Amino acid sequence: MRVAMLAPISWRTPPRAYGPWELVTSLLTEGLVARGIEVTLFATLDSRTAGTLSGVVARGYSEDPTIEAKVAEALHIAHVFEHADEFDIIHNQADFMPLAFSRMVETPMVTTIHGFSSQRILPMFKAYEDRVAYVAISHADRHPHLRYAATIHHGIVMDQFDFNPEGSDDLLFFGRIHPHKGAGEAIRVAAQAGRRLVMAGLIQDTGYYQREVEPFLGAAVDYRGVIGGRARKAALGNARALLHLIDFDEPFGLSVVEAMASGTPVIAYRRGSMAELIEDCVTGFLVDTPEEAVEAIDRIGQIDRATCRAAVARRFTVERMVDDYIALYARLIAPRGAERRDDIPGMVELPRLG
Repeated sequence: MRVAMLAPISWRTPPRAYGPWELVTSLLTEGLVARGIEVTLFATLDSRTAGTLSGVVARGYSEDPTIEAKVAEALHIAHVFEHADEFDIIHNQADFMPLAFSRMVETPMVTTIHGFSSQRILPMFKAYEDRVAYVAISHADRHPHLRYAATIHHGIVMDQFDFNPEGSDDLLFFGRIHPHKGAGEAIRVAAQAGRRLVMAGLIQDTGYYQREVEPFLGAAVDYRGVIGGRARKAALGNARALLHLIDFDEPFGLSVVEAMASGTPVIAYRRGSMAELIEDCVTGFLVDTPEEAVEAIDRIGQIDRATCRAAVARRFTVERMVDDYIALYARLIAPRGAERRDDIPGMVELPRLG
């Protein structure tokens, strides 16, 4: 099987720090390559992969202000479709623009929908649902007016997250500094609970940061910016709990799974995919109000940190994600009525997806 993996190009694949779509693209690519599948990663030229790298854009447009994003994306997308006949399947991780090219080639195409930035982009997805196999990253993020081939949750590499059986007394906010992610809400809840809050993430809304975060920085609120590597692993594992008090319907939430893999339970508002990721009162608490979040902080000692990690190992590993995508690819390229493809490395009996 020859797979063309079309990455987004806002950041390098994998990202140096922030870049969730690029991170998931990298995890899947490397997992497929490890299974012996031939993958060409179409990404920025500074990207890294054990597969074959192909690209026409030097760096991510969010990392290089001299790059015009729309021009770079057009060149990048065109590049993969100009080589479409060299592949058995094209896997698009780069949002809706590649859909416009899908009827110009015969190669089957999968698009992982990482969320809807606006309802105004829905007509684009609707127009191509008869040509492209859509994957939702959670059941909660399935749009009721779209046809899907599967729901496939993201997976992570467990060995990249150290289990911390104790944690600390500090709470953690880990995500974009943006109203949707609830940074200000986390600060207020932590203060009401009398706990120190460690914060990490990209400032995506400067005005919001200046209003809701910056005035409160000090001994009780420690903002560390965008962190990666050892600092990221340490922050995720050292927390007493992750506060994920979101103000939107989160499509997935990688930081939630990463925290639990590190042993850190999660307190989250009951929105979007949170009920799919967090088992209430087992791996964290699902709450509806700030008052309930404060109460959950007082109860967080009831959560067994080893159980948090075990839940991720059971449900959210990269191995499971790779299995699910291999099965989907095989369904799309196999002759109609075929039950299995013995020539595909790692292939198993095909589950019924939907």
